[in-house]
Amino acid sequence: MAVNLTKIGKRARDYEYVLILMRHAKTEKNASTDAERELTDKGRKQAKHVAKALDGINLVPDVLAVSGAKRARQTADKILKVFGDKPDVSYHKKLYTDGLSEISEIIYGQKKKHHLLMVIGHEPTMSEAAQWWARSADKHDSTYDLLQLGLSPAACAILGSNKPFHEWDVHEADVIAVISAKDCN
Repeated sequence: MAVNLTKIGKRARDYEYVLILMRHAKTEKNASTDAERELTDKGRKQAKHVAKALDGINLVPDVLAVSGAKRARQTADKILKVFGDKPDVSYHKKLYTDGLSEISEIIYGQKKKHHLLMVIGHEPTMSEAAQWWARSADKHDSTYDLLQLGLSPAACAILGSNKPFHEWDVHEADVIAVISAKDCN
C-alpha cells in the first residue's frame, strides 16, 4: 500500500496540534548493553529519509524529545541535520526506562505555543502510546491496525487534535498516518 506523503501533510494541517511518535532507526544486534546499541548504516539512512520526508510536508517539530539510549540519540542527530536548529531538543533517560508514563509527562508538559511535538523512543512504547491517544473511532481504521502490529525501525505514528497537548486525554487524537522508513524513500 503506497503512502501519499503530500496528503498526510495536508491532513496534518487540519489540526492545531500534531504529535509524531517515532521509533529509533535500525540498530546493530549486539552491544555491551542494550542502551548502548548503535545505528547501522541502514539506520542512519532511514533517519535521514524520514527527516527529509517530514520536512518536505512541513512537519518539522517545535519540540523534539529523545530517549537517552544511544540509538535514539543517533537517530535524532541524523534528523537534526535535516531539521536544523528549529526544534527545541531535550533528552530523557526515562523514555528508555519508564515508557508511556514518561511520554505522558512530556506531552502534558508542553506549552500551548508548541504545536508540533516529536518523540523518538522505542517499541513497544511508541505504538502503545499512539494507541493510548488514538480516538476510539480510529480503532476501526486500517491505520490503527498498523499500530497494533508495532512500529518498524524509523516508523512514525502521526496524531492530531485541536486541543493543546496539556489537555489531551485518552483517545483524544485522530491517527493521521503511520509511515515507515520505506514510505520515505
